Amino acid sequence: MKKQTVSLLVLLLAASGFFFSCGNTMNKNTGALEFDSIQVNETAHLFGDTAKPACNLVINFAYATRSSDVKLKDSLNTFFLSACFGDKYMTMTPEEAIKKYTEKYVNDYRKDLEPMYRKDEQDKEDGASMEAWYSYYKGIESNIQLYIKNLLVYRIDYNEYTGGAHGIYMSSFLNMDLRTLSPVRLDDLFASDYKDALTDLLWNQLMADNKVATRQELEDLGYATTGELEPTENFYLDPEGITFYYNVYDIAPYVMGPVKITLPYEAMQHLLSDDNGILDSIKN
Repeated sequence: MKKQTVSLLVLLLAASGFFFSCGNTMNKNTGALEFDSIQVNETAHLFGDTAKPACNLVINFAYATRSSDVKLKDSLNTFFLSACFGDKYMTMTPEEAIKKYTEKYVNDYRKDLEPMYRKDEQDKEDGASMEAWYSYYKGIESNIQLYIKNLLVYRIDYNEYTGGAHGIYMSSFLNMDLRTLSPVRLDDLFASDYKDALTDLLWNQLMADNKVATRQELEDLGYATTGELEPTENFYLDPEGITFYYNVYDIAPYVMGPVKITLPYEAMQHLLSDDNGILDSIKN
């Protein structure tokens, strides 16, 4: 009996060592973070009347639920809440923030539009036209695009329609240095006086992507006609390079959609800062 007990203890110790080893192997990223999401799909009609136009709010909010470092988890969620919903929500829990944001969106929709809708009804405006102009939509979807070692890349996609010919959509990115609990900026990655040279690289890569030889040809296609092509803080990091993301109207008309320009690290090596631990930890 004693021998069986000792044998069982040895097996349990071996098993616990195995699982501990696997756990370390499976998540060597800073903070050993785990994530979940909160979904909302709320529809609210003007005057609470289902026969009248409505607003529709769709949220899919990704947030950190567990970590070996509680401070890291809470700090990240503060950044996520601020980026998705605004600074006034950053001190709340994810559940509370989304509840209050949803209530405000619905209340603002009704407060702003009900008086105008009532007037249009009295003026006997066209019903189909009124339905289109008073039917609002807003979508906010976030996700963890990359989590590797000391880097976390958080993506937020917005989509909103408030009447008119078409809605507006955009994407934004938050690159977090988990060692310092701070967003990564271009100035953190590049040595001084990099902007002109980096701009030239962006033009050259965009020409290569579109198989043209001159900037004028790019402009003829519609690029750099609604804004200057220059380095943007709306970028994301991955092991291959840096992708600069330009939303609709940033540098091109709505019909062309967003523009992505990816520069491999090798092409920027002469511009990158020598002290660049965040890149050194993720580059292939």
